[in-house]
Parts: sequence; C-alpha cells; structure tokens
Amino acid sequence: MLQEESDLALIIAQIVQKLKGSNLYAQLERQAWASLQRPEIKLESLKEDIKEFFKISGWEKKLQNAVYSELSVFPLPSHPAAPPEHLKEPLVYMRKAQGSWEKRILKSLNSMCTELSIPLARKRPVGEQKELLNKWNEMGTDEPDLSLFRPVYAPKDFLEVLINLRNPNYENGDSHSFRTHLGLIQVPLKVKDIPELKEFFVELGLTAGQLGIDDSTQVPPELFENEHVRIGQKVLSEQDSAAAQQYIRQGSPTALRAELWALILNISSQPEDILYYEQLKTNVIQHDLLVDSLIYKDVKLTASNDDYYFVFEDYLYQVLLCFSRDTSVLGHFAYNSASPPKSYIRGKLGLEEYAVFYPPNGVIPFHGFSMYVAPLCFLYHEPSKLYQIFREMYVRFFFRLHSISSHPSGIVSLCLLFETLLQTYLPQLFYHLREIGAQPLRISFKWMVRAFSGYLATDQLLLLWDRILGYNSLEILAVLAAAVFAFRAVNLMEVTSLAAAEAVLADLSTLKVMPLLQIFLFATVT
Repeated sequence: MLQEESDLALIIAQIVQKLKGSNLYAQLERQAWASLQRPEIKLESLKEDIKEFFKISGWEKKLQNAVYSELSVFPLPSHPAAPPEHLKEPLVYMRKAQGSWEKRILKSLNSMCTELSIPLARKRPVGEQKELLNKWNEMGTDEPDLSLFRPVYAPKDFLEVLINLRNPNYENGDSHSFRTHLGLIQVPLKVKDIPELKEFFVELGLTAGQLGIDDSTQVPPELFENEHVRIGQKVLSEQDSAAAQQYIRQGSPTALRAELWALILNISSQPEDILYYEQLKTNVIQHDLLVDSLIYKDVKLTASNDDYYFVFEDYLYQVLLCFSRDTSVLGHFAYNSASPPKSYIRGKLGLEEYAVFYPPNGVIPFHGFSMYVAPLCFLYHEPSKLYQIFREMYVRFFFRLHSISSHPSGIVSLCLLFETLLQTYLPQLFYHLREIGAQPLRISFKWMVRAFSGYLATDQLLLLWDRILGYNSLEILAVLAAAVFAFRAVNLMEVTSLAAAEAVLADLSTLKVMPLLQIFLFATVT
C-alpha cells in the first residue's frame, strides 16, 4: 500500500513539473490573477472561490484533459533507486540492441554524406530561401534529382535485426513455454493470449454496437449509428478527453472523427501553436538538411504513388520538413528506448559542448515514414492543426513501431503477439507456411511497422486507428495481422513458396477491418 502511495506521489510530482512548463500553466495563472477582480471572489474563501471559477469557466476541464493526456504517455513508475535508462527500457539487452541499431543507421547516413559530398546541414542562400517560400504550397511540383539518395533503412532491414535479438539469460531455451515458440522472434516477452485480448478489447464484442460493421443481429446499423452520433456530439460538447477515448472504442462517425481525435490527443489550435508552426516553417526556409532529401525521396516512393494519398503530397512535405526541425519532439526520448543522434561541429568530434542533435527532432526518417502522416490529411486541412495531430500521434504511438523495446506496444512485442496467435490458434497454417520457407512475420511485418497505412482502404484504416486511440495501444495491429492470415487461410494452405504466399496477401484494400477483428477474437477461436 505504501509503495502504491509513493508511486502515485511520484507520478503527481512529475506531471505537475511537466505542466509547469506548459502554455496551459501560464494561461491558468493569468486567469487566476484576472479572477481576483471578480466580485464573487472573496478574500476569506479565496482558494475555494478560484476553484469554483475554474470549474464554471471550463478551465478545470482543460486541466483535467492535460493531466489525462500526460498519463496516457507516462511510463510506468519504476523503483526510485532505478537508473534513468530504466525509464527508457528496463531490459539491458534491449537497450544494447537499440544502441547497435542506432550506430548502423548513423553509419548509413554518414556514408551517404561522404559519398555525395553533401553536408548534414547548410544555410540556404537568400535566393533559394525566397524560391522555397514562394512554392511552399506546391512543393509537389518540384522534381529534384534524388537518384543518388537512398532510404537510410527499410522495414525489412529492421526485421533482420529483430530476428537476431536474443536474451542472454534464455540462450539455451531455459523456459519450456518459450522453447515451443517456432516463430522468427526469439525473445521471451509476455504477450496477451486470446482470453486476455477478449477482456482487453471487450467493446469489440459481437453483442456491442460497432461502427464499421455492415450487419448486426442485435440492432439495425442505422439505429445504432444515429444513437452513436448523438452520444458523440454530447461527448464533444462536454470536452472530456477520457470520455472521448472510451467512446471511440466503438468507432468514430466520419463527421466527428477530426474533433474527437483532437480532443483525445488534447490538441487545440491556440495562436501560440500556429506561431510555433510558423517558426518551424521559417527554420525550413532558412536551413537545408540532408534529411530533407530523405523526406522528399520517401514521399516520392510511397505516398506519391498511392491512389489515396498522392493528392496530399504538398501537405506531407510541409508537415515532415517542419517535424524534422521540432526540438519539442526530443521530449519523448525520456520514455523511448532510442536516443537522439548527435552531430559534432567539424574538428570537435567527441566534445559534448560542440554537439547538437541531428536532425533537431532526433528522428531519422526511414522508407515508409511519410505514411504515418498521409491518412491524417483526410481529417485535417489546416497545416498547423495537421502538424500538431501528427506530432502527438508520433510521440504517443508511432515511435514504438521503429524502436527496439520490451513495451507491450513496441514492435518486438507486436511481432511476438502476432506469431503466438497464429501458432496457437492456426497451427496447421503456421507450420505449413514455416515448412515452405514463408514465415508469416516476413509478410506481416511491413503492415505492422506502418500501422497498416498504405495497405488498407482509408476508411478502414481510420476505423483501425480509432481503436488505437481508444485503447491507447498498438496491440490491435498484431491482432489484425493474424486475422488477415486467418481470413485467407484456405488459399494460404495451397501455396508452396514465400512469393506465392505474398501474392495471396498482396492486396488488402478490399478487407473490412472490424468484421475481421470481431470474428478472429470472438467467433471462430475458442
């Protein structure tokens, strides 16, 4: 009991400290001072009167949402004596693997720099600055020669690293349960089984109303949808982040989705947010970074060739170029197993006082990175709002898909969950694919690492991301990946090679996400 109280006190202290540096704290302070002029505020009951004023004026709700938002990303409390790196990742071998992976990425980036004789960063000449500013809203028309640039890494390179991960304590397969795991991931992490997933995703049950399901035996879809919209409007009018997160577990009506996601992520476009975005834009105009070319290349290779997303090419450049300059993103490295790469001023290698983070946000884009932004362009058409939503989605969720960690929503756990579900509940299919050299993870990894962006139809993808936000977890990605294999099991049992298996699963654009998830979790599996 005492430990729980101590943990709670620690969390409260850290959240208070974090909020003290926020815009909200300054606004609350201003409101408190302004309220002293109000006739209903009495000196003898000052504290209670100001509290009541905050409640009536809506500021209390804003504070609650900010605290809830912090709790959503807050790492689990660790022992007070634990070193700081334990907050980032408690398992030493995971930290070492992530460190080695980062060195490989940096080596790739530095060798490209050397080969092409291009600096990591340079100030743009005035003429170039003017030209970029003039074409800011039509950067998609620009056709720079990117033939010599290559992505720093692709998902398949990352998968090879994960396959080689080993816990030295389990090198000889001490754990009987783990010895029986025949997938590619060979590290013993605790993942949920079907009964635990059913309990966790209880709102996806067959008897619950669900957006994204065309037919229901319980309630006609139009009746459920009308009622669900009515409740959604009430949730928005209350402006309660926790209520919005609970509500969206059954899916979001299309018309309300943009506002609901912003409420859950605690994003409200204040003048200072728009100003901050403009400052980032100015940084892009003034300075050219090597990663800019990587971003251009990635957009050209992915979103520009996608039937759904090619129209958003300009938005993608704007958001991703600004994102690379945003030093506030560095904050998420406190609970990310990764560490931001450093660059040193020429001739000062190793001297920390001459080190800067590179890129300024600490995130080196990889092949497919722009697909984290593309679906959001359907919801937000105002660049600074789109930017804020993406940044929050990244620091809450997406960073976990390309860092090595033991977190339940981390990519290693997702891979293990996917393989465990298939091996346990579809053993014949799993063994068949394994025997023909078509390990299922080699096919599904690219879906999970991109959160299915670019693979599902956009309306289906947004229904899936509703649930990521609703459950504050990425585990649903692994469940959906397993459900896809279950859905195509008959065809997959007939294939005789990896190429044939990939062909069966090449097009996911016609799949309906919610029926697949419901059937896999609640109907066919016992």
